[in-house]
Amino acid sequence: MSGSRSEVGARLGATATAGMERWRDRLALVTGASGGIGAAVARALVQQGLKVVGCARTMGNIEELAAECKSAGYPGTLIPHRCDLSSEEDILSMFSAVRSQHSCVDICINNAGLARPDTLLSGSTSGWKDMFNVNVLGLSICAQEAYQSMKERKVDDGHIININSMYGHQVSPHSVIHFYSATKYAVTALTEGLRQELREAQTHIRATCISPEVVETQFAFKLHDKDPEKAAATYERIKCLKPEDVAEAVLYVLSTPPHVQVSLVLTAPTLEEPRHLRGGQQGGLRGWGERPGCLKPCAFQQIGDIQMRPMEQVI
Repeated sequence: MSGSRSEVGARLGATATAGMERWRDRLALVTGASGGIGAAVARALVQQGLKVVGCARTMGNIEELAAECKSAGYPGTLIPHRCDLSSEEDILSMFSAVRSQHSCVDICINNAGLARPDTLLSGSTSGWKDMFNVNVLGLSICAQEAYQSMKERKVDDGHIININSMYGHQVSPHSVIHFYSATKYAVTALTEGLRQELREAQTHIRATCISPEVVETQFAFKLHDKDPEKAAATYERIKCLKPEDVAEAVLYVLSTPPHVQVSLVLTAPTLEEPRHLRGGQQGGLRGWGERPGCLKPCAFQQIGDIQMRPMEQVI
């Protein structure tokens, strides 16, 4: 299947929309919803008729997005909630509020992530802790609380989606993101461990990992906050994904039949050399459906690798 990335994304969006009806009026939690991927995911879910609790440390952007969604007449609702994902107390308070005001979390999208330019040889312990607290502990606490929320309400078809990174599957030569990469490798392991524990619990709640390559957001500008030119160069040297590409991937994952377990690695071609789908190259990610011919329709032919397997299969 040929076509530009935007054309492929449109086909993917059409495919995903067809399977989203069962989620209408149900509640999704999206962390890091104040911008970038989180905002795009929150908007996409509201467009599909879901109630979305969007959380972040700052509320202004989420409140503006909520007003935009309402003004546009989207069938869903975006509910802003302040939460510092580095604070266990904040996370527990948020889930308590969601339980009391909106009953159950049906979908948990762990999108919030943090990067600091702290290398392994000269980085600060405080920088490492900041990344670990949000990217690993915050994600794990949210996943656990989401599961408990589903279990309490006897929700057996919920979904936990961890927005990972390609740096969670390969180590970059750039030293400033080595510790960040380590936290994303942890997300890879945590998602698979979560999937196995959900299976052991004999539940049909699913856990999915989505690992995009470079997405054009404010991420690089926050990482290289003292060198904006270097940050800008990050997005100029390659053909980047857009936040909407990841949002479409989230819709695709949610739209798959309940018996299908999906993990995605999203890629985009560089400016210098087109990058084609590299099925089976991500070490340790195995299963059926790894090559484009195994998935119908082949929506990700120009976007990335797909790992699909039955929920019962153990790696």
